[in-house]
Amino acid sequence: MSPEALLLLLAGVGGFYMAWNIGANDVANAMGTSVGSRALTLRKAILIAAVFELAGAVLVGGHVTQTVRKGIITPEALGGSLDDYLYGMLAALLAAGLWLHLATRFGLPVSTTHSIVGAVAGFGIVAGGFGAVAWGTMLQIVVSWFTSPVCGGILGFIIFTVIRKSILDTPVPIPRARTVAPVFVFLTFAIIVLATVYKGLKNLNLHLSFPQAAGLAALVGLVAALVASVAIGRYFRGREGLAQGDQFHHVEAVFKYLQVLTACAVAFAHGSNDVANAIGPLAGIVSVVKDGVLQAKAEVPLWILVLGGTGIVVGLATWGYKVMHTVGSKITELTPTRGFSAELAAAATIILGTRLSMPISTTHVLVGSVFGVGLARGITALNMRVMRDILSSWLITVPFTGVLAAILFLLIRFGFEAMGGVIG
Repeated sequence: MSPEALLLLLAGVGGFYMAWNIGANDVANAMGTSVGSRALTLRKAILIAAVFELAGAVLVGGHVTQTVRKGIITPEALGGSLDDYLYGMLAALLAAGLWLHLATRFGLPVSTTHSIVGAVAGFGIVAGGFGAVAWGTMLQIVVSWFTSPVCGGILGFIIFTVIRKSILDTPVPIPRARTVAPVFVFLTFAIIVLATVYKGLKNLNLHLSFPQAAGLAALVGLVAALVASVAIGRYFRGREGLAQGDQFHHVEAVFKYLQVLTACAVAFAHGSNDVANAIGPLAGIVSVVKDGVLQAKAEVPLWILVLGGTGIVVGLATWGYKVMHTVGSKITELTPTRGFSAELAAAATIILGTRLSMPISTTHVLVGSVFGVGLARGITALNMRVMRDILSSWLITVPFTGVLAAILFLLIRFGFEAMGGVIG
């Protein structure tokens, strides 16, 4: 087997392995709260996530992707060495995949984006020196470790507090829900449309400005709220006289549907965006081997999109339950209203971060949102030991993958140079 063929084979396996681990770890962002609140069974969550993740990855999952992830290093920083780039991208895929594998083994939700960014920075330092890394971008990522979960937590706290005070803590939850729930339907659909059009479908080049996207979102949200008002009224008809406990049950049932809806939207957006963490380096490797030129961006063949999407689905189906259990059950006890509050807060934070061009980790935002919802019920409602373990895993993600990628880069380069190199 030629060095080129061997490298492409290893890159394909590495890309699938990375995608498998993204599915196992990161998809809990979309479905963990739904399973934890019992809005969905684990089997249904896996099925729904598989459909929406694969659809997002294949339909709009980055047909043009950055070959050097997130601007961490530039092609010039590698001194024009195509072989170093190839070895580095392969090392980054393997290092990030191994870290995600380890984190999933212990049920820890970590950022896939930060994993691949740290890995790229690690091999970049070895290949081009410390000056090869854009430290300003790295600083933004470090800052996002704190800003992302804090923003999600604050919004989650506020949303659930509003639901609790306006509906759950009143003597007549059903009459209050008939008035308040359509407002949350409006917010849910408006945010979903914004997430889909302004972020999730960015690869379709719709060229909608933020005001245009916001106007479309508001219109869809208004129509949805009017329809929901009628449907909720019919569902609650004749149940206003039930005991307060029975009224709680029916109110939670309404929010169960809203939570599943937000989970589907997050899964689609996740598939369309984060699949690039697996296929971006693979697409770059294929492009360089095929054309012999290192470019800032590379076309992504359909087979690579399918490979990445399939890997995510397989990872979710085989090992996704571990991190789902952590997000949905171990941080705090979730109900449909609490899970909905966390999902809505996470979606809103992601939209805000995108609008402000901030590096936002979906994982960090969702975990922060769940924490905020739990905090709204008091600090005793939170499992601080689990939060400590999660925060520790976040802090070591970038340095761990960076060091591992640097070691793998040196080993891969040594092996291929013994074979005469790939491109030369």
